[in-house]
Amino acid sequence: MAEKNGQCLCGTVKFSATPTANEVTVCHCGMCRQQMAGPFFAIECGSSFKVEDSPALGIYSASDYGERIFCKNCGTSIAWRTKDNSFSEVSVNAFTDVGELKLKQEIFVDNKPHYYSFAEETTQLTGAEVMEAFAAAQKD
Repeated sequence: MAEKNGQCLCGTVKFSATPTANEVTVCHCGMCRQQMAGPFFAIECGSSFKVEDSPALGIYSASDYGERIFCKNCGTSIAWRTKDNSFSEVSVNAFTDVGELKLKQEIFVDNKPHYYSFAEETTQLTGAEVMEAFAAAQKD
């Protein structure tokens, strides 16, 4: 895929990234749901996620290995990435145009509340399965 551009709602935090596929992952973990007021719809962009320098750029250290990127002015959630910038999941809704997409995967499904579900058939991973796959990828 080609490099895509995006920005926060107020336009002060701009970024570019190259999605690895036209596939959307939905995260149901408690942190994503609390930050987004719902599940996080994201596109994997590997290490290609680059944010322009902006005084409105917010970076929240969410764990020992990951951080959440957002705009301090308008509150837009932009991405989740590893602290070494080797992996990123960028909010599909922060891109200005991503083309045709398919909902492919749901993660942390064991944390998904009962009051919503998606009609599309997806690959579903529990939190333990996600962490196991993440740890295996870090060893490679």
